[in-house]
Amino acid sequence: MFKGSIPAVITPFDGDEVDYDSYTKVLNYLIDNGSDGLVPCGTTGESPTLSHDEHKKIIEETIKIANKRVPVIAGTGSNNTNEAIEYTKHAESSGANAALVVTPYYNKPTQSGLYEHFKKIAEKTNIPIIIYNIPGRSIVDMSIETMVDLSKLKNIIGVKDATNDLFRPLLTRKKMQSEFCYLSGEDGTALAYLAQGGHGCISVTANIAPKLCSEMHSAWREGNLSKAQEINLKLSSLHNSLFIESSPGPVKYAASLLGLCKEKTRLPLTDIKETTKKEVEFNLRELQLL
Repeated sequence: MFKGSIPAVITPFDGDEVDYDSYTKVLNYLIDNGSDGLVPCGTTGESPTLSHDEHKKIIEETIKIANKRVPVIAGTGSNNTNEAIEYTKHAESSGANAALVVTPYYNKPTQSGLYEHFKKIAEKTNIPIIIYNIPGRSIVDMSIETMVDLSKLKNIIGVKDATNDLFRPLLTRKKMQSEFCYLSGEDGTALAYLAQGGHGCISVTANIAPKLCSEMHSAWREGNLSKAQEINLKLSSLHNSLFIESSPGPVKYAASLLGLCKEKTRLPLTDIKETTKKEVEFNLRELQLL
């Protein structure tokens, strides 16, 4: 069972190339500051802009650098089912602990299509699979009924829920017949999601404030609600500033201020506005991260 604060890791770039030296620095910063896992090649890692070779190498490097210190949940989703199978097989053979598979974007499959997409990936692999449900980016929303049906497959073990619907985990848990891992995909409501039965959060903010994010989850698990609430309140403004513009623009700028990597994103994302930069920097200073 995966739990706690799990950063959706940024992918540093230097010019047109992946900056692997900075990536090593980022991963060690996250692990050394208490992160409970790593998710490479997700949305925050700009996976849609990565070549196949880059995608696979980043997964391999993450597993090598993590060196079993924390679990690695590899982003392996695609709106092309065969491509998603290829990425998931690669993650499995490389030693990832699980695969994070997003609902197919752009195609707009029906619930039947969603079921068959995930079923085929599960049948072709043995690695644990986490469904990534993010209707805001993929346009489709997996229903609770479809998720319950998929949970009956042996290696579909959880969900990253980025719907921001805090009633959803309760309704899902009520209908589930099997143990399932519930991970929030929304930093701003992560603590509330834990209160609804969640186990952790795949987080953007944890790229920048991994220690605080980890401490919040630890406090929750220890039953120290007042401490968890205090940290959550501290982080709230940073959560907000990291999504003023399309992620990962703001979070990569924040990482550049921390000296972890350059702020560069790949097109179609562009540099964030000066007003956004000022807001991000202000919140980093308020948290004494700068």
